[in-house]
Amino acid sequence: MANLPTKIKLYAKANGVNSIDFLSDVKVYDDMIDGVSSQYIKEWNLDITKPTDEQLATYEDAANAEESNQAVKSYITKRKTAYPPIGDQLDMLWHSIDENA
Repeated sequence: MANLPTKIKLYAKANGVNSIDFLSDVKVYDDMIDGVSSQYIKEWNLDITKPTDEQLATYEDAANAEESNQAVKSYITKRKTAYPPIGDQLDMLWHSIDENA
């Protein structure tokens, strides 16, 4: 299930708002009731109409895809920082072959 902020971002973008500050424009709260998370919009300060739960539900699939894409991008970024650039890797391999010959 997609997070509410992701669905809000997609709803806003579809209505001409490309940037949301979740500290001032839209405040989302997460209540935990009997171990179940329940997110809701506590405050709406955008110049577009506040979406209904039904409207936000229509963004579920797109929000799941967006969150999945962000997870993949995050993984790729972490992997890239874990290794030196490919040129340096190839250079290290070349020198290790040369040393073992």
